[in-house]
Amino acid sequence: MRNIKCTTLRFNLDKPLDRQAWDYLQGMDKDEFKSYSRAVAVAVTEYFKNYYRKKDDPYFETREREDKFVERIVSAVETAVEKALPTFLAACFTKMVMPYNTAAPTINITNTNENNVSADDIDFDFVGG
Repeated sequence: MRNIKCTTLRFNLDKPLDRQAWDYLQGMDKDEFKSYSRAVAVAVTEYFKNYYRKKDDPYFETREREDKFVERIVSAVETAVEKALPTFLAACFTKMVMPYNTAAPTINITNTNENNVSADDIDFDFVGG
């Protein structure tokens, strides 16, 4: 025995919200939604799921938008890295293949303290003291 409940919906087509709902039902994809009952069940379920989620967690919608924003940023960075990676790798491989007899430039950093200045000789009043 099937457990079916019947109800009647009415749409006042003079009201914009009712008109829009009616138009959606008239234009719905029959392959995805087999009947009005299925479309209404999905819509009511999603509506109340979001309603109660927002009621229980007032910041849910904000976090949801932030998550979408972060996803867009990550996607953009991934795309940029994918575009730049071949050039970067080519440069790395070129340096690895360089002949060994080619001298790479070297930088020597030494602290000679030629002026013989110590920290006690510096006037730190300019820092704001």
